[in-house]
Amino acid sequence: MKILDLSAGDRDFLAEVESRSGQNLKTCYQCGNCTAGCPYTFAYDIPVSQVMRLIQAGQREMVLNSKSLWLCASCQSCTTRCPNEIDVAKVMDVCRHMARESGCVSERTTKLFTDAFLQSVETHGRAYELGLMARYTLKSGRFFDNIALGPTALLHNKLSFKPHPIQGKEQVARIFERFRKGE
Repeated sequence: MKILDLSAGDRDFLAEVESRSGQNLKTCYQCGNCTAGCPYTFAYDIPVSQVMRLIQAGQREMVLNSKSLWLCASCQSCTTRCPNEIDVAKVMDVCRHMARESGCVSERTTKLFTDAFLQSVETHGRAYELGLMARYTLKSGRFFDNIALGPTALLHNKLSFKPHPIQGKEQVARIFERFRKGE
């Protein structure tokens, strides 16, 4: 087991995560409720409560390179269970954004899917499933992983060849525009 040198931490990291998430992480005392409630703990390289402790210790690189950030489903179980009312899911989300900004992507296919989803929503105002699948498949190179699902989904009208028109498409596009401008 690796022992962390807590004195060597990046003190600005904790402050940045707290500022961006609006959460007081100093109140976390690692009770473990967040980890106990997380449905993905089995797949994480670092359990949620330890991610919180690593943030407190200023371990920027370890947190931002964690697979856990990319596997988090933002289901809010951790947040619901926190006795100190820390929005742990928001902290994980903020850290995921920070990892993306830093170029730390430990789960490439998850990032590719997220990117394809967001691009679909930005372009069409909602997810266009067939376009999303095509974009993800091309970017990931995983051409044959889900090939058997395509015909079944098409037969059951689960995939449309054209995106569904929606009202408010322009408003959705403005949300993405404001995000890019940093508002």
